[in-house]
Amino acid sequence: MASPAQDHGTAGPVLDQDGVRLTVDDAIATVTLTNPAKRNAQSPALWRALTETGRRLPGTVRVVVLRAEGKSFSAGLDRQAFTPEGFDGEPSFLDLARGSDAELDAVIAEYQEAFTWWRRSDILSIAAVRGHAIGAGFQLALACDLRIVADDAQFAMRETGLGLVPDLTGTHPLVSLVGYARALEICVTGRFVTAEEAVSCGLANLAVPADQLDGAVRDLASAVLAAPRDAVVETKALLQGAATRDLDTQRAAERAAQARRLRDLAGLGE
Repeated sequence: MASPAQDHGTAGPVLDQDGVRLTVDDAIATVTLTNPAKRNAQSPALWRALTETGRRLPGTVRVVVLRAEGKSFSAGLDRQAFTPEGFDGEPSFLDLARGSDAELDAVIAEYQEAFTWWRRSDILSIAAVRGHAIGAGFQLALACDLRIVADDAQFAMRETGLGLVPDLTGTHPLVSLVGYARALEICVTGRFVTAEEAVSCGLANLAVPADQLDGAVRDLASAVLAAPRDAVVETKALLQGAATRDLDTQRAAERAAQARRLRDLAGLGE
C-alpha cells in the first residue's frame, strides 16, 4: 500500500483546483493544500474546493489524510479578503458585511461546509501538521478527527485579535479537546501553542520530528485500516455522541451498537 502521506494516487488526482488536490489510493484519500508560496493561505475558492473534495470521496475511502505542501500547514485566511478589492470574481468581506443578517449567515454557513465533512462517521480523518496552523488553518486541523504534528508545529487562533471570532467550526472541537478555560485563553490571547503543549493538553495525538511526520501518519492510517470498517464506524459514532449523552443513554447506545455488530458477525445483519 502506498504511503498515505504521499501526494499521489493510483489514477492521478480526483480534484486539483484552487489550492487543493485530492488523490485516492484504495481506502486512503489524501487532501493536500498546494499553495506553499502563500503558506497555504485560505480563500473562499479554497473552501469551495474543500467542500467539493468531500463530495468526491469514493465509497471505498476509509481514511482521509490532510496535509500541506511547504513548511507551513496554513497561515490562515488570506488578508486580501479584507481589502476593498477582495479576490478576483469574489465579493470582498467588506462587501459581505454590508449585506443583511440572513445573507451573511448563509455565506458563512457555506464557508463552514469545507470544515464539516471531515467528521463524517464513515471516514476517519487525520491532519498532518507542520509549521504554522493559524486561524482558519488551526480550525481546519481541528476539523479532523486526529492530529499528528511535527515538532515545529505552532497553532494560534488569531481571529479575536482582529476583532473577529473563530467561525469555521473550530470552537466546538477546541473546547472538547482542551476544556473551556484553556480554549478561551488560547482564543482571546492569540498565542502560539507548540507541538509539545498540543500533545500534553490533548490537542494533538502525537508529535514527531518533521522528517518522521509522513511515517507516523502512515502507521496510524495502517492501524485504523487493520480494524473492520463497520466496527470503526460504530465506535466513532459512539464516542462522538458520548459528550452529549447521559450515562444511561450512552449505555443504551453501546448495547444497540454491539447488538448490530454481533448480528453482522453471525451473518444475521439486515
